[in-house]
Amino acid sequence: MNLDDKSLLGMAKAARSQAYAPYSGYRVGAALEAENGTIFTGCNVENASYGATCCAERTAIFKAVSEGIRRIKRIAIAGGTDEGLNYAYPCGICRQVLREFCDPDELKIIVGTSDSDIKTYTLAELLPDSFGPDFKNTP
Repeated sequence: MNLDDKSLLGMAKAARSQAYAPYSGYRVGAALEAENGTIFTGCNVENASYGATCCAERTAIFKAVSEGIRRIKRIAIAGGTDEGLNYAYPCGICRQVLREFCDPDELKIIVGTSDSDIKTYTLAELLPDSFGPDFKNTP
């Protein structure tokens, strides 16, 4: 599948409609493109025990990994309340999970408030000096 950033963000917005966010009211959707071009979506799933909540980004990543994907190329994130979208950046845990399955200089993170207001970053910009699987077994 060959989607532009706006289309991938549109898929994240659609995934957002499935969010389960009865506590915060902040619904998030994510759409990721694997290195092979397959698209996976996810939404946030809250829990009364807040620590058990899963972010949209991790939902999409875990869906991809459960299908055998090990490299992610892009991820779009759409989040906000019923009043409107805002820039929904990945939290620290999601940034570290993303790092496990990408080259941080190449992974593209897309956020936006509308089709005409889109920002893109690399994971390296949002998680500088990171560590990942390439650091295993090093002293």
